[in-house]
Amino acid sequence: MTQPAARTWTSLDGLALAALDYAACDGSARLPVVCLHGLTRNAKDFEVVAPHIAAQGRRVLALDVRGRGNSAWDPNPLNYNPATYAGDVIALFEQAGITRAIFVGTSMGGLITMTLAALRPDMICGAVLNDLGPEVGAAGLARIGGYVGGAPEVSSWAEAAAYARKTNGEALPNLTDADWERFARRIFRQTEAGFVLDYDPAISEVFRIAPTAAPAAAAVDLWPLFGALATARPILLVRGETSDILEADTAERMSLAAPHMARVDIPGVGHAPTLEEPQALAAIDAFLADAP
Repeated sequence: MTQPAARTWTSLDGLALAALDYAACDGSARLPVVCLHGLTRNAKDFEVVAPHIAAQGRRVLALDVRGRGNSAWDPNPLNYNPATYAGDVIALFEQAGITRAIFVGTSMGGLITMTLAALRPDMICGAVLNDLGPEVGAAGLARIGGYVGGAPEVSSWAEAAAYARKTNGEALPNLTDADWERFARRIFRQTEAGFVLDYDPAISEVFRIAPTAAPAAAAVDLWPLFGALATARPILLVRGETSDILEADTAERMSLAAPHMARVDIPGVGHAPTLEEPQALAAIDAFLADAP
């Protein structure tokens, strides 16, 4: 399996940001893939998917969005919003000499991708939206708002896995005990002070103040952003069959608005698919096979 290199870059406002950089296997040059995670997650969410894609001949950059993983925390929590995140991606492209890419965005990462499509459409040659659309289910927003920014008392990896199962078990009912421990190691960081969730708790402030900081916006019309993304480029929608963020009716309307959009629903899964499900991997493989 491909081992990533650690990459850093600097945001326009001076923050040190980080990504995992997976080199493409030998073969003809193809566009790179940029992976963007969800609200409380980080680049490790793609530790299976990224090398899988790299083995097909594409460089993959899995980003730690500011305030998560190895990226610096922002002293101003109001900067935790999609427009700022999109600016950080633009800065990465400029500093790394990347001009175009395929994007894979999970939840908030999908919102960042749609924002980029409006700001810099030239950068995006195709996109995979993972359980994110231009409308969000109220129940899903309430559920996420109920735990984001919390500080669970965790003193071992076993307890971290129990917390991960408690907050995500309904959405991911098929994970094994070993899966949950791997899941826990993605979302927690072990420090000298103990185990902590691997993000700045202050992301919860803007989540509650500004709806556009959530995985999708409840009070803002995001259909124009989706339209910008879906125009003149290939797009794949991955949806959890029982998702409370991307409801079935919204997904249907997305298909009507973008008839060329490919779609796969992951059975028995809620928000959000890990993208490691066989159906998701097969859909992504087919999508990338036809992409530049």
